[in-house]
Amino acid sequence: MVVDLARALAPECKLDVVGIRPGEKLHEQMIGEEDSHYTFEYEEHYKILPAINNWSTSSERIKNGIKVQEGFTYRSDNNKEWMTAQELMSWVNLNIENIGKI
Repeated sequence: MVVDLARALAPECKLDVVGIRPGEKLHEQMIGEEDSHYTFEYEEHYKILPAINNWSTSSERIKNGIKVQEGFTYRSDNNKEWMTAQELMSWVNLNIENIGKI
């Protein structure tokens, strides 16, 4: 969450909670239920294979992926991995030269 990021980067700063604004999301969705039919889980990522050209049934494309359950979603509120403030700061320090660059 943004508050966690702010506390990790500047723990001494005062935070003003203003609430959610119209159209703002509390959680981001990366994989929706409608994609679960074509989604495979790997050790460090997910892969959504399109049904076109039978890619979603191609063992060559699936490789060692495991089919997710029907109705699976991947959203920020059901993520199982969270960085601590210390882990976040370590990552920021390792990547400081690349932050903000494309």
